[in-house]
Amino acid sequence: MTSDRELTLYERMFLIRCFEERIGDLFAQGELFGTTHPCIGQEATAVGVTAALEPGDIVTSTHRGHGHFLAFTNDPDGLMAEIMGKITGVCAGRGGSQHLHSEGFYANGITGGMTAVGTGMALAEKRKRSGKIVVSFLGDGAMAQGVVLEGMNMAALWGAPILYAVENNLYAMSTHVRAALAGRLLARADACDIPCEQVAADDVLTVYDAARKACRQVRDDARPYLLELLTYRFAGHSINDPRAYRTREEEAEWLERDPLAALAGRIDDERRSQIEGRCRGRIERAVARAHRAPTQNPGDIGSGLWQS
Repeated sequence: MTSDRELTLYERMFLIRCFEERIGDLFAQGELFGTTHPCIGQEATAVGVTAALEPGDIVTSTHRGHGHFLAFTNDPDGLMAEIMGKITGVCAGRGGSQHLHSEGFYANGITGGMTAVGTGMALAEKRKRSGKIVVSFLGDGAMAQGVVLEGMNMAALWGAPILYAVENNLYAMSTHVRAALAGRLLARADACDIPCEQVAADDVLTVYDAARKACRQVRDDARPYLLELLTYRFAGHSINDPRAYRTREEEAEWLERDPLAALAGRIDDERRSQIEGRCRGRIERAVARAHRAPTQNPGDIGSGLWQS
């Protein structure tokens, strides 16, 4: 018998997969410009971690943040309109794919940049005695950034209630993790005396259980925690990446560990079809609404940037 939680997690994961695939279609059709960084294959990290949060908690994200955004906000309309540059987007079409903001959600495209911001937010919540915690998503490539290590050091010294959720998808753009990070990734947390755990992210329930334990410890102890989530992006780093730096054999091995397919196999055909139909309908309605929405008036481009 499939649990209600499994059904909910599957619906969130499928919505992300469907959204990212539709974005790829729109780029191929010439309806979107610039670039985007799909998270296809990594849905279990976004969904499993955010499912462990409580109302009022905060999430900071990365350039590969669509999945985090959708898992946290459940707002494909606002995200689709934002990526399409429409005024109905979550940032009125100004932030695009990478620079996103919604209530309690913050992202930008600077590698590792939001971890320092998230650490500061966590310290602020501690001072306010709000009981809220912060989850800061980052990639394995960000673990070589000085600002990340500085933020972790401060969080450990001052007791910031923050969970660092490191999505280790093996590649920082085209650089394999073994060529970028000496030693163990978790050793960075050990050096700051931050509790840490490595989790295989090919099962969303495993991620959820680990995140729930970590969030409880962060909330109860008011100190940081780090989860290394072993995952894989099936697409390239960005929308035009031909993935020449890795083999098709490696990709095929990881496709067999697709977290979406793993959970789908535990759901009966009828319920799975209903879930997938709902998600596809939501995405198509989001595209249609975004198409109808106006773009920003060039004369209003400076509005909201300065306070009088």
